[in-house]
Amino acid sequence: MKMNRKKTKTKKMKKKEKKKDKNKNFAPLNQIHVHLCAFHFVNGDINRQVEAHHYCSHLSADVHQCVIYDSDQPHARLIGVEYIISERLFKQLPEEEQKLWHSHAYEVKSGSLISPHLPAVAENILMKELVQSYGKTIHTWQVDRGDPLPIGPPQVMMSFIADGQLDEDLLERRDRRMGLDTEQTKRQRENIKARPPHEGADSWRSGKAVQLTLKQIDSKPSSK
Repeated sequence: MKMNRKKTKTKKMKKKEKKKDKNKNFAPLNQIHVHLCAFHFVNGDINRQVEAHHYCSHLSADVHQCVIYDSDQPHARLIGVEYIISERLFKQLPEEEQKLWHSHAYEVKSGSLISPHLPAVAENILMKELVQSYGKTIHTWQVDRGDPLPIGPPQVMMSFIADGQLDEDLLERRDRRMGLDTEQTKRQRENIKARPPHEGADSWRSGKAVQLTLKQIDSKPSSK
């Protein structure tokens, strides 16, 4: 009899757990299928650099959306978002909007942008898709300053476009921790062709950067 009661209890528990799981809805998160690791810097201050782990899903052939963490570990902090669009869509953006976007060509060709744990052949296919794409990145948590919480206004982030810009120590720490060889990855991508980025992207090159600031405004009364 005791055995029967235990079996009955187990069945009830399983039924309850099944019903509980059915009520969960993680559909948007379940669409995430790509992990990218890259480096960003605060637009207007190239010395403020951070490692960024992107977990991305496809909205369409022309649009990816990514949540960004400061590591790939269980305790990672959610620090921002990035939207990745095709060159075709980027060219359709207004000139002022283009200033908020960065190119990915150098990141791909330099080997600094990677998809961890993806086989080299599959990663090369992915990088061919990304090499002419553009990203709009906003970080809400300034972890490079050691902030214990997301403090202050969000920051527009940019990517590197030439050798000598990315902190070598930052890159080496990433490679050592993840067992990577960026130089080898760079050689493996020599066959990936990249056109020069659109002049509207990476606008910080002009010496003028676009950044978010707080502005006090009058609150509108409720219309209800």
